[in-house]
Amino acid sequence: MIRSEWREHDWQLIHTAPQPPALHMALDEVLTHEVGAGLRPPTLRVWEWASSAVVIGRFQSLRNEVDSAAATRHGIEVVRRVSGGGAMFIEPGNTITYSIYAPLSLIHGLAFQQAYALMDEWTIEALGQLGIKAWYQPLNDITSEGGKIAGAAQAHRGGAVLHHVTMAYDIDAAKMLDVLRIGREKLSDKGTLSAAKRVDPLRSQTGLPREVIVARMIDTFRTLHGLSDDVLRPSELERAEALAQSKFSSDAWTVDVA
Repeated sequence: MIRSEWREHDWQLIHTAPQPPALHMALDEVLTHEVGAGLRPPTLRVWEWASSAVVIGRFQSLRNEVDSAAATRHGIEVVRRVSGGGAMFIEPGNTITYSIYAPLSLIHGLAFQQAYALMDEWTIEALGQLGIKAWYQPLNDITSEGGKIAGAAQAHRGGAVLHHVTMAYDIDAAKMLDVLRIGREKLSDKGTLSAAKRVDPLRSQTGLPREVIVARMIDTFRTLHGLSDDVLRPSELERAEALAQSKFSSDAWTVDVA
């Protein structure tokens, strides 16, 4: 196999109305499969969140990462994604999340670190256009002088790679620390105020509305790689809705059994 270039693919954009957390998890699985099977062109999906969530990595312990009682108290749903990596604290309007579903040929022959860097280049370019000097921080962060901006994760399924990124536009640091146990541990010796330093939101670094940042990111991808507007197919949405119920909303998937 020869590694392919971005422009060799017919990239499609999916950017729909807000959807619930479990459905987002399911859409990642379904669309990765579709691209890997050659049933859908490579796709960029920009997420919109219908409700608050904590998204934990595929191999994380729920009880170690999340204070479930606090999550319930704040009305925050906890879901588990198909990729590895750390927990993400999500609030609608405060988060920018996207997924790239690409054929494995795009990252063929690359080490993990190289694959992450390749998939994040366009985002760093977009941030630069917004006045943020950002860079890739191995293995899975995008950061700037102001602090960490985003965290990424990847998963390989069949003939495709899933690369998804969650970026902090704004953040309720007190609520995050109430819900995420790992956040408490990392910040315990520095004080709660340094939560804003560990994850420095795009709002404070740009002064721009979230919608403006999202639009610039999409425009940058379109300019660099080509991008046509698309929609979810009824069959894709139907399969994802079924998976959201049977798998991604189930205790068997989300809760530790060990």
